[in-house]
Amino acid sequence: MSKKQILLINDMAGYGKVATAAMLPILSYLGHPVYNLPTALVSNTLDYGKFNILETTDYIRGVFPVWKELGFSFDAIATGFIASEQQARLVSGYCREQAARGTQIFVDPIMGDEGKLYNGVTPATISSMREMIGVADLTFPNYTEACYLTDSTFKAAGVSIDEAEELLNGLRKIGTKSALITSILVDGTPSVAGYNHKTDKFFSLPYTEIPVHFPGTGDIFSAILIGHLLDDELLIPSTQKAMDGVYKLIDLNRDNKDKNRGIPLEKYLGIL
Repeated sequence: MSKKQILLINDMAGYGKVATAAMLPILSYLGHPVYNLPTALVSNTLDYGKFNILETTDYIRGVFPVWKELGFSFDAIATGFIASEQQARLVSGYCREQAARGTQIFVDPIMGDEGKLYNGVTPATISSMREMIGVADLTFPNYTEACYLTDSTFKAAGVSIDEAEELLNGLRKIGTKSALITSILVDGTPSVAGYNHKTDKFFSLPYTEIPVHFPGTGDIFSAILIGHLLDDELLIPSTQKAMDGVYKLIDLNRDNKDKNRGIPLEKYLGIL
């Protein structure tokens, strides 16, 4: 079976395993031809507190016409960090065109965590991410992001299974076909909650939390998930494999001294 080609539209960090730098090695290891379009060049992971960033909207504006002229196409597109409203319009427009030709669209609406937006994320960013989700086959915000996207109140103590389903329905109203919400406490248990449009069923998968923070774990989750979905595996087992992979990688690296640079993936690809 020939492997499906995927385009990653996300930022690229010079130092640290996050975003494209985390997703590309995993998807390549899983056998998928991977292409990339950086939305921003970032000196290092933001966890260091100091960084330099160059957003690439003008570059992207020039890329799409060239690719169109050359006849490039992809089986799937995965989007992550979007640097501006202008960039969101360009990228969502391209994704909409490609989706009309059968390309699968995966959207990770990177905006915040633990009840707060990341530094530099504005209400305009939320609007941009809604635009991206409007063209998605599958979106997978964390709980914080799902609350901002659906104008819902963030509850530090978590939600009931009914409230999780309400959040998922809120994401569906924005336009995505299927949805996951990661890092959500459902009835007191850390979980990934989901809705699969192919089966018209909701689900919730519990996991054990390791109290250690690494940047890039969401990107690792996305890459494993998408890699298995592109092999035509079902949503629930693909989600479980992604959860298990992230758990193993965090567990194996929990004693690393410099956690700010993320998990050194190349060393551990064989366990995925």
